[in-house]
Order: sequence, then C-alpha cells, then structure tokens
Amino acid sequence: MARELRIEIDDDAYEQLQRLAADNQVAAERYAEQLLTADLARARFSEGAVRFIADHAEGFAARFGGRPDNGHNAAA
Repeated sequence: MARELRIEIDDDAYEQLQRLAADNQVAAERYAEQLLTADLARARFSEGAVRFIADHAEGFAARFGGRPDNGHNAAA
C-alpha cells in the first residue's frame, strides 16, 4: 500500500531537485520519491547486514576461526 508523504524544502533545494530530475528525465516529485526509496533501501540493507553478522558471527568463527590478524603474524 502506497502512502503519501509531504515535505517542505526551500526554493534552492527544489530548483536543484528539478535540475537533477530533468537530467534523469523524470518529474521532480518522482525523482524525490526515487531518492528517498533508495536511501531507505540502503538503510534497511545495512541494518539487515549488521543483524546477520551479529546472528552468525559466533558460528562463522567456530567454523573458520577467529578474526584475522591482518597478516601481522603470517610469517610466524
């Protein structure tokens, strides 16, 4: 279900939004929607990745060993 979100931005920001939207050949409102959706998708992905790592770090370490020491003792 789509929901409407209203925001207010200053004239300079709106003019920049219009220029960027024109470069992508879309309406300014649609371009703003695409930007917001992409930002939220990035945030959801990052949060999911952090949760995945936290949930599986112990099992990964048990199977493959602990954190690497960045090669400091590679020759030892």
